[in-house]
Amino acid sequence: MAWLLVVVAGLLETGFAVCLKLSHGFTRLWPTVAFCAFALGSFGLLTLALKKLDVGPAYAVWTGIGAAGTAIYGMVFLGDLVSTLKIVSITLVIVGVIGLQLSGSAH
Repeated sequence: MAWLLVVVAGLLETGFAVCLKLSHGFTRLWPTVAFCAFALGSFGLLTLALKKLDVGPAYAVWTGIGAAGTAIYGMVFLGDLVSTLKIVSITLVIVGVIGLQLSGSAH
């Protein structure tokens, strides 16, 4: 259950990173509100998960999901540059996240 919280928190991290861009420096109301909601949800779920998980693997999985998800979202929906190196790098991040998740141990 704790790992599920980390995965959802990582997806919410993608949401807050995208909303941060869309807020244009917190000058647009709804993306700013969404940023706050995603950030609070993400940090809240990570906090709950850390009661059961080691901090290193959990934090790495959380940031890895957020980083990969944000990069993918940017390429698909925001017109970010797509390159072979970027896709290979995102794949390596995802493989690393899976490895860390498998290595994590509950207390």
